[in-house]
Amino acid sequence: MNPASFRTEFVVPPLPFRLTPSSRVVALGSCFAEVLGNRLMGNKVRTTLNPFGTIFQPLALLNLLEKAFCGDGPDERLFLQRDGRWVTFEAHSAVWGRTPDELAEVFRKKLETLRADLLAADVLLLTLGTAWAWRLTEPPAYVANNHKQPAARFERDLLSVKDVCKAFANLNAKFSMLNAQCSIVLTVSPVRHGRDGMLDNAVSKSVLRAACHYLTVDFPGVSYFPAYELLLDDLRDYRFYAPDGLHPSEVAQDYIFGKFAEAAFSEELKTFAREWEGIRRALDHRPFDEASPAHRVLLEKLREQLQRLAGRAEVSAELAEVEERLKKFS
Repeated sequence: MNPASFRTEFVVPPLPFRLTPSSRVVALGSCFAEVLGNRLMGNKVRTTLNPFGTIFQPLALLNLLEKAFCGDGPDERLFLQRDGRWVTFEAHSAVWGRTPDELAEVFRKKLETLRADLLAADVLLLTLGTAWAWRLTEPPAYVANNHKQPAARFERDLLSVKDVCKAFANLNAKFSMLNAQCSIVLTVSPVRHGRDGMLDNAVSKSVLRAACHYLTVDFPGVSYFPAYELLLDDLRDYRFYAPDGLHPSEVAQDYIFGKFAEAAFSEELKTFAREWEGIRRALDHRPFDEASPAHRVLLEKLREQLQRLAGRAEVSAELAEVEERLKKFS
């Protein structure tokens, strides 16, 4: 540690693949999966992000992947009505229907889309949030979300390293047959689960981190990105937390994603990302006089840049926006 920096910086090993502008990523798991996934999308990497909402515990996450791989549908015994909507214990409340049949159809379509995205994916990014799991007593099942149901309906279990590794091994065998070229990256979310209490949170993160270690040792196509260690060991200061003291701040999120980009981006994607950042800032710029000749020149330049990028990334929405703004000069 450099005493003057008050930090313990460490080198993040490069991941065993390189993302390009044409790569496809599926990012699933806790809310920190959305931190990484949204920033990947911000760099125009085609990313499928949490189609079943945030899923914190690994067995619930692996259950959804299993269903997508095997073509299974939802377990309708796990449907419940809440606030006038039907939801399922297998997913976040973002997945819902007005009737049980509608919910079943929404769930199946999401599984079908996820399966197609997994078959086309170059990287599967799984972010594990907690090893504490809620187990429904009737019917007996680990749930992805308790949907604020009475605590008497559940038992709270601490998953073991063996539980996580066994479930992953079963899933990995099937995934390898479907998409052997896809790399799997595991992360442990650095978000602290305050509701568990700090002692139980520490136990939970220890289980997840140990499971990730053994999985990367046992499976050649699986690697680990140290998002957890970057916040806890590198930054290691409440300056890098949000006001709640649990989530990383925007500065910390950007720092961790920057380390991910260094470890995973190809030189081509790094160059593209720098170019795209300039275009994005120009798109966000709103001049004092939108009818000025200078602004028209800027928009025409932006159109040329976007047209040049169109073959490398999905920029149709941005191109349409620029065309619409140029109509004011017609």
